[in-house]
Amino acid sequence: MAVMTYESDSKNRIAPESIMENQMLGLEIVDGHAVKSPEDYQDPEQLYQMLIARIRKYHPSTDVSMIEKAFTLAKEAHNGQCRKSGEPYIIHPLWVAIILADLEMDKETIVAGMLHDVVEDTAVTDEQIRQEFGEEVALLVDGVTKLGQLSYSSDKLEVQAENLRKMFLAMAKDIRVIIIKLADRLHNMRTLQFMRPEKQKEKARETMDIYAPIAQRLGISKIKTELDDLALKYSQPEVFYDLVDQINARKTEREEFVQQIVEEVSQHIKNAGIKAEINGRVKHFFSIYKKMVNQDKTVDQIYDLFAVRIIVDSVKDCYAALGVIHEMYTPIPGRFKDYIAMPKANMYQSLHTTLMSSVGQPFEIQIRTQEMHKTAEYGIAAHWKYKESNDGKKNVKAQEEEKLNWLRQILEWQRDMSDNREFLSMLKGDLDLFAEEVYCFTPDGDVKSLPNGSTPVDFAYAIHSAVGNKMVGARVNGKLVNIDYKIQNGDRIEILTSQNSRGPSRDWLNIVKSTQAKNKINQWFKKEFKEDNIVRGKELIASYCKTKTINLTNIMKPKYQEVVQKKYGFRDWDSVLAAIGHGGLKEGQVVNRLMEEYSKEHKQEITDEVVLEKVAEAARNKVHIAKSKSGIVVKGIDDMAVRFSRCCNPVPGDEIVGFVTRGRGLSIHRTDCVNMLHLTDAERARLIDVEWESEVAEEEGGQYLAEIKMYAYDRQGLLMEISKIFTEAKLDVKSLNVRTSKKGTATIEAGFIVHGREELSAVSKKLQQLDGIIDIERAAG
Repeated sequence: MAVMTYESDSKNRIAPESIMENQMLGLEIVDGHAVKSPEDYQDPEQLYQMLIARIRKYHPSTDVSMIEKAFTLAKEAHNGQCRKSGEPYIIHPLWVAIILADLEMDKETIVAGMLHDVVEDTAVTDEQIRQEFGEEVALLVDGVTKLGQLSYSSDKLEVQAENLRKMFLAMAKDIRVIIIKLADRLHNMRTLQFMRPEKQKEKARETMDIYAPIAQRLGISKIKTELDDLALKYSQPEVFYDLVDQINARKTEREEFVQQIVEEVSQHIKNAGIKAEINGRVKHFFSIYKKMVNQDKTVDQIYDLFAVRIIVDSVKDCYAALGVIHEMYTPIPGRFKDYIAMPKANMYQSLHTTLMSSVGQPFEIQIRTQEMHKTAEYGIAAHWKYKESNDGKKNVKAQEEEKLNWLRQILEWQRDMSDNREFLSMLKGDLDLFAEEVYCFTPDGDVKSLPNGSTPVDFAYAIHSAVGNKMVGARVNGKLVNIDYKIQNGDRIEILTSQNSRGPSRDWLNIVKSTQAKNKINQWFKKEFKEDNIVRGKELIASYCKTKTINLTNIMKPKYQEVVQKKYGFRDWDSVLAAIGHGGLKEGQVVNRLMEEYSKEHKQEITDEVVLEKVAEAARNKVHIAKSKSGIVVKGIDDMAVRFSRCCNPVPGDEIVGFVTRGRGLSIHRTDCVNMLHLTDAERARLIDVEWESEVAEEEGGQYLAEIKMYAYDRQGLLMEISKIFTEAKLDVKSLNVRTSKKGTATIEAGFIVHGREELSAVSKKLQQLDGIIDIERAAG
C-alpha cells in the first residue's frame, strides 16, 4: 500500500515526512491539520510507558530498572521547572529518550538522554550520576553537557559552522554523545513554535548549518530529513508554506498515481518470485526545495518528486528487481545510480533509477535490502544495537567489536573527503581522529582551532597579540594551570593578563606549538630591541663594505635605499637596518642591491667614438662566435656584450655578420637578414666580420632558436602532422602561429630550438614532404 504524507495547515503545521514520524510526535493529521493529543505532551507517566513500549519492541529483555531509575531521578531533579510551552520540563528529556529508542539505541544512551540536562540545569552532580549509573553513562552525560556549551555566532557562519562540526566529533570521544545531541535538537525543533520569531530563525539557521549536516554525515536520514524540513519551516516560512500548498494542490491525483505505480510494481515483482515490501511517497520538502533552487525548476519539473521503495531480502534480489523494473518502464538516461557497488561516504547503499510512467510522469524507484534500509534510516546508530548472549546479558566482546566496526567505517568513509569545509576533513586514518588539531573555546563560547599540543600561550596569541604579550597566567575549565599545559579538546580557556607584564619570555618560543604564536613573540622582541638592532645593522653593513672595498658613501643614497625598502617590504631604512641587526636579512643581500642601483646610474656613456673604436678593434682581430652553457663566447674582441638577434635567429652553419650597437654591444645577424640588407651607409660602418668557431657546428650543448614560415593548402589534419614531425625529431617548439586566407591557403610560422643548421635543414626537408606544403623559408626579420 502506498504511504503518502502531506502537510497543510495555517497555524499548527509540522514538517515530518512519514506517518510513523507523525505518530512519534503524538500527532494526528485531521483535514490536513496537525492535531496533538494533550495527554501525550503533558502526562510524563504516559510518555514513560510509551518509551518502555518502544524499547521492548527491539529489546526482548524486561530489565528496565536502570531506565526507570533515570526517569525517577530526572523527574525529581526537574521538578518545578517548565519549558517555554508551559509544560513540565521532564517532557523534553522523555521525548529525547523516545527518539533514541526509535533509533534502537542501547540502554546507556537512553538513560543518558533522559539525564542529559540534569547536571547543567539542576543540583545533580557528575559524581552522583557516576555512582548511580556508572562511568559509561556519566561520560555520555558529560559529553552532551559540554556540547551544549558551544555557541554559534551567525556573523561568522562558514568558519564557525566548520569549526563546530569538527569540534563535535573531536569532543565526543563516544559517537553516542552526538546522537543524543541530535535527538535533543530534534525535539527542540519540533517545539520551536513557542520561541520568539527571531529565536526561531536563529535556531533554524544553526540546525541547517550544524546539526542537519552532522546527521547526514552519520547517515541518520530519519533525523536529518526532519531537521531539514523544520529548519526550512522556521527560516523561510513563506517558502515552506508555498511549497506545502503546491504539493497539496494535486494531492488526490498524486496519491492515485503513486498507488497505481505501487500496485503495478508489486504485481510484477510477485510474478518474478521476488519477496519484497513496496511503498511509495512524495519526497520530503527540503529535498524538493533544494532541487527547485539548484536546478531552477518548478515542483512539476522535479524528476524524483515521487519515490517508490522496494525492500528485498538479498543483494541478488536487488538486481533481479531492477531487471523487472527496467522491463516494465522506460529508464531515463543518465538517471541510474548504483550505490550498492559504490556506497555513499556515510555507508548508504541502494539502487536508484528514474523511470517514465505510462502517463508520461517521471518517478524514482529505490531498491535495497532490509539491512541497507536500516543503515539508510539510522546510519551510525544502526551499528549500535543490543547484543544478547544466551543468558540474556550483553555480550561485551561482540558489543565492543561492533563499536570498533563503526569506528573503522567512519575512518574509511572520511579518508576520501578532501573538501576543507567538510566537518571531518582532518581525519588521517589514525585512531586519534584529530591528530593534527585541538578544538577549545573562549569564555564566551567561540571555538578556536589550534595545532595539537598547543599551550595557553598559543591560545592567548590566537586571541590577539596584545593578550599574548600581557599574559601572566591561564585558567582551564576554571582551574589555574601552568603555561606549558597541553590543551585538550573541549577545554574552556581564560587568559590572565596584567598591564605590569614585562612581555613574553624567550623560553615561550620552546613552549608554543603554532607558527602564529612564534611569529608574534619574535615580532615583540624585534620591536622591543629595535634600537639595538639598528645599530648592529649599521655595523654589519659597514664591515661588509670594508671587506669588499666598496665605497659606503657612494651607495647610501636615499633613492637607492627606497628601492631596497620596496623590494623587502619595509616602510623605512631603520626597519631594514633592524632586520639586518636581528638576522632577518643578510647584509650582503642589501649591499649588493644598493650596488646594482648605483651601477645602473653610473654606466660609462657609450658614444659614437667608442662604437667606432670597437669596430676598428674587431677589424684588427679575427672575431669568432661560439656558444657555451655560460653564454656566448667571442674570441678576438674584448669587453663587449654579444647577443643573437631575434629578428633572424642565426644558428651554427648560417653565414653571419656582426653589428656594433650603441649601448647593447655586438648584435649577430644572418647575412640575409632584412634589417642588414637595408642599412644606411653610416650604419654599415658599424658592421664587422664574424664567423662561427669551428667546433660550434658539432657541439651538442648549444641551443638556438630557429624560426621558419610554411606556406600550404589548408586541409584537415595538417597541423597535427606538422606537430608529429617536431615530436619525432625531439624538437622543443616554442611558438606556432597559423593564419588562413579566404582562398584556402595557410601561413604557418614555427619557432623551435635546434643545435645547428644541419638539424634545421633535416626537419625542413621532412616538413616539405607533407601533402599540401607549397614552400618553406627561414624567417628573415
